Amino acid sequence: MRTQFHGELDQLEAAIQEEGDLVLRVLRSALNALARGDNELADEVIRFDDQVDKRYVEIEEGVQSLLARQTPVATDLRLVLAVLRVNLHLERMADYCVTVAKLTKLMGKLDVSGHSILSSIEDMGERAEQMIRVALRAFQERDLEMARSLNDLDELIDRANRRAVTDVLSLGDTPEEREYGLRMLVVSRCVERIGDHAVDIGEQVAYLVTGDFQELTDASHRS
Repeated sequence: MRTQFHGELDQLEAAIQEEGDLVLRVLRSALNALARGDNELADEVIRFDDQVDKRYVEIEEGVQSLLARQTPVATDLRLVLAVLRVNLHLERMADYCVTVAKLTKLMGKLDVSGHSILSSIEDMGERAEQMIRVALRAFQERDLEMARSLNDLDELIDRANRRAVTDVLSLGDTPEEREYGLRMLVVSRCVERIGDHAVDIGEQVAYLVTGDFQELTDASHRS
């Protein structure tokens, strides 16, 4: 029975890594859609989120089934709880990507080219992708130091977010520019929150390795 139990745990961990790959794909597509003003790609992002949601539900149901048949203790229980929480953080990341895609579609005829804020958001997006990869690898390898490195990476995203705010404030006063600026602020916030969720995954690694909950950064606000 224990062999079967650990086999199912391994399958759940593998599913988490696959879900993470899906999130990376949807994030990159959302950022590309924004940069190009590509509504068709934005629609793909919105549809693709269904695959992330499906994987999320499958993992949730897998954990519920496991707990119904087994009574994990100590490290095994921490792993089951960490899988649940990491699953949620990945699903939330995908939701933020959908928000970016929807805002891209709302841009309409607004000029999204030539503004420095796009460069700031692209920088944020690349760093968010890096953070997701680091978080998933730290989880897979139970690497506490790698998890803690997410704190420094998150500060880089926060700096880029502050640059984006400055870029918006430098826009003109026409109604179109104000509308564009406000929407881009929301986009910037979405990408920043993706980074925060990556930090949250790092905190789950710390919990899994040490048995204690450790906040890696004050910037990680759960929602």
